[in-house]
Amino acid sequence: MDKRFCKKCLSEGLSDEEYYKTVANYISNIPEDLKTPEDIYAARLNQCRKCQYLMNGLCRLCGCFVEIRAASIRSYCPKKNSCW
Repeated sequence: MDKRFCKKCLSEGLSDEEYYKTVANYISNIPEDLKTPEDIYAARLNQCRKCQYLMNGLCRLCGCFVEIRAASIRSYCPKKNSCW
């Protein structure tokens, strides 16, 4: 049986500052050749902000942290009609 878990729960107990640092640290460690250029990253996040599936920084379709997903050039929006 496939056990499901809430990815958000893995950050349980982190303060907002610790959470932000964790996300920023992850993004800063993405190799430059795999990192989304700043202008595209900003555009991706702008699209996510408008999405009905965004909730507390998480995508309700796939469970990802959208800031992290948008930071990788190879990533894509999981919606059927992808926004980016």
